[in-house]
Amino acid sequence: MGEPRWPGEREAAVWQAYLAVQRELHSALERQLVRDSGLSNADYSLLVPLSEAADGVVRSRELGVQVGWERSRLSHQIGRMEKRGLVVREECAEDARGSMVRLTPTGRAAIEAAAPGHVEAVRRYLFDGLSAEEVDVLDRVFHRVLGRIADDA
Repeated sequence: MGEPRWPGEREAAVWQAYLAVQRELHSALERQLVRDSGLSNADYSLLVPLSEAADGVVRSRELGVQVGWERSRLSHQIGRMEKRGLVVREECAEDARGSMVRLTPTGRAAIEAAAPGHVEAVRRYLFDGLSAEEVDVLDRVFHRVLGRIADDA
């Protein structure tokens, strides 16, 4: 490997702005969710794919892949959500080693109550300040970066 390709002044400023946006957007959305629904970003992250799944059931391993979490983090979060009655774990009929995560009626009610405010916060903090062209640019940029990461995986 050769010399590092240090970022120029503009690239460094863009990188720092990206880090700040990521941090501040995550924090603002967390505050909104907790304030308005009592859910955390982690709760919401798992409730969304469960609420969109057939019968509200997803294999634990698949759920982890969907949200990009390691097995340990997923297991701890599911445990916290089970204690609050949002989800239950079930044995997997096809594989005794696997488990399924099922959205409970309480969990469905929680995500349905939280979603409108969360979507409005995303719109307010991100999309309302951008033109349609800027949204198109972000779409292209984000997908290009994700593609480069996937190419290296």
